[in-house]
Amino acid sequence: MIGKLRVVNSITKEKVAFEPLNPPHVGMYVCGPTVYNNAHLGNVRTYISFDVIYRYLQHLGYKVRYVRNLTDVGHLLDDGQDRISSKAKLDNLEPMEIVQKYTNDFHDVMNQFNALTPDIEPTATGHLMEQLVMIDRLVENGFAYESNGSVYFDIEKYNKAYDYGKVSGRRVEDLLNQTRILDGQDDKRNPLDFALWKKAAPEHIMKWDTKWSDGFPGWHLECSVMSTKYLGESFDIHGGGMDLKFPHHECEVAQNVGSHGHDGAKYWLHTNMLTVNGQKMSKSLGNSFLPHELISGEHEMLDRGYSPMIIRFFMLQSHYASTLDFSIEALNAAQKGYNKLANGVKLVKELSFEEGDGPINEKQSDQILKICNNCYYAMNDDFNTALTIGHLFNLLKKFNAIQTGQLHTSEIGEELFNKMSKIFLLFTIDILGLKEEDRIDGADLLKHIIVDYAKAKQAKDYDRVDELRAMLKNNGIVVKDLKTGIDWAYEE
Repeated sequence: MIGKLRVVNSITKEKVAFEPLNPPHVGMYVCGPTVYNNAHLGNVRTYISFDVIYRYLQHLGYKVRYVRNLTDVGHLLDDGQDRISSKAKLDNLEPMEIVQKYTNDFHDVMNQFNALTPDIEPTATGHLMEQLVMIDRLVENGFAYESNGSVYFDIEKYNKAYDYGKVSGRRVEDLLNQTRILDGQDDKRNPLDFALWKKAAPEHIMKWDTKWSDGFPGWHLECSVMSTKYLGESFDIHGGGMDLKFPHHECEVAQNVGSHGHDGAKYWLHTNMLTVNGQKMSKSLGNSFLPHELISGEHEMLDRGYSPMIIRFFMLQSHYASTLDFSIEALNAAQKGYNKLANGVKLVKELSFEEGDGPINEKQSDQILKICNNCYYAMNDDFNTALTIGHLFNLLKKFNAIQTGQLHTSEIGEELFNKMSKIFLLFTIDILGLKEEDRIDGADLLKHIIVDYAKAKQAKDYDRVDELRAMLKNNGIVVKDLKTGIDWAYEE
């Protein structure tokens, strides 16, 4: 390992050394989607970001247990209705049919973007017993109370003993002034108190019989239960979108501390929001995209679609904690950038070390070694994929110099050549997860076209040369006339 991994804890805002609680084991919990809303692009960015973190930690030799939950009950609308129940009523389906459909869709989307599957993917409904146990413990510890069949977390009492607001940096006094009056508010001692168990209305579909009432668990409870069940009362990384800082993660910490005295996670990492042309992405503005719309181009703001790897590359061009702005210009630039890396992968796989008589070029060797090390330094700087991509482009320039004959492999030696090849492929494919996409139907067909092109050029049949060049360009392929022969590349 080159350098030491440092992360920015989004609670303290400090960049600190990453030191697992039980090395080499690392526990990482990421708040998964509410299954009815799993295709949101903000979710895609979050899970791509943590997919890269997962990949990199594994590369560093850590034994990572990656837990990402699925919320299939308990996420309420403003009128107090469970979102999944409401969708089930609307579509005249069983709630679990809705859950299964959207779960399948979510997995399909993640597969499209080449995200690795987590080690454990628990559901809220699968852990109801554990949630009831935590509610009992919170009541026994004096941090929760029953009211008319519902159970609420007592914010005021907790805040006197601990600090409610440290995740989001908010003060209880300020929150009280901003709190909306919602249905069922009269049951609470304090408007800020949140539901651990909610009594269900008679027409509510998803409900369970308990000593308090026929009801369902609160949204915040599930993550406290599932993270500690699979990773322990104290674990390493807790992640999610910036929008979860408050109230979700704030409530998680309060539940964890109130039930067993620990915050839960040592490091809190949050991905930032998406904007479109500088505006917040929202349905009301008509500027929100679903992944399939961005891929197909079937959206009024798009004139064409973009492949999953181009979208993944676009998202990784920005640090996960930075705001990411969508625009046609940015997506087009990302397409060029991804194609450059894809061409680099193709080139590196084709190149091989060739012996030569000349001496080692110390200047070139030092530059290449520095670039290789910089790839690690960038990822060790709070998983900075943007910097990493920049270093990969610098490394690609060296491979292009080798291809064009400006730099001979013997000038850097076989060991360094193999190292730079390994680093480029490792970071591009295995860590950033940017796999090659199929652009044509059949590699053999392309080979025959290139042979045909070479013959036409040798025969000075320039009409045929232009015809073949235009046909390939229409399919995103450009022909490269090199001193060493004829090659092809993806259009940049």
